[in-house]
Amino acid sequence: MIKSMTGYGIATSDSGRAKYTVEIKSLNSKFLELSLRLPKMFSEKEFQLRTDCSKQIERGKVNLSINVEQANETAKAAGIDRDLLKNYYQQLKAVSEELNENGGNLLQLALSLPEVVRYEEDTVSDEEWKLVEKTFKQAMDAFQQFRSDEGNELEQDIKYRIGVILKNLELVEVEEPKRVPVIRERLNQFLSEAVGAENIDKNRFEQELIYYIDKLDITEEKIRLKTHCEYFLETLKNADANGKKLGFISQEIGREINTLGSKANDANMQKLVVGMKEELEKIKEQLLNVL
Repeated sequence: MIKSMTGYGIATSDSGRAKYTVEIKSLNSKFLELSLRLPKMFSEKEFQLRTDCSKQIERGKVNLSINVEQANETAKAAGIDRDLLKNYYQQLKAVSEELNENGGNLLQLALSLPEVVRYEEDTVSDEEWKLVEKTFKQAMDAFQQFRSDEGNELEQDIKYRIGVILKNLELVEVEEPKRVPVIRERLNQFLSEAVGAENIDKNRFEQELIYYIDKLDITEEKIRLKTHCEYFLETLKNADANGKKLGFISQEIGREINTLGSKANDANMQKLVVGMKEELEKIKEQLLNVL
């Protein structure tokens, strides 16, 4: 079963002291591009998180974020950087006076600026980290389930389009025998107009016709195309199915379809081949999103 590279998972937990939210989302990419957005208190855990993500996600442009909402922000404040607060306040006051604005909330605004309030906890306790790890696992499970569900939808769509290609191949086999009488009539008419019907060497004509028809024979292409499509469907069922392998098989399918088109020499067969090409292009687009 295939998985989509597009995924989303989110999980939340509450320790009483803080609420933790872990969010994972991903888009298409040939390789694993991992971006982490973590609070400072989790900086020492970044390597562990990157390792866990690399093992489980494999490919995709992935964004992992952890958000912390403290139950009581003031309780963990260790102090205020007075010099920095004064500097912020003076600058804000100067700008306020210059613009003739009311400066009633300047102190509150200065307190909210970066690095004014310092906190005691720059690291997370073992107990809290275990809760974050559990939340991370829940988010990852939701993320993987999202990928599986979307992968299932991709699989059904791809199967349908391979089925259309195989159906068109059956119709090609119906149209193929009709080519010989048409080609015979076309060549016979051309020679009759060129040299006259009475001057045509029937034996030589039949020999040349057989040679010409042999050049347009598509038996091998039909067999290979059917084989590639069946192999494609078998690969979809495998546990190790992946977008790259399916992409390689689709290239082989494309080669056989192109050869069928170049040898068709028949309007009805050409229409069927064009239909195959359309379906294959849609399959290739879908495969770009397969893990």
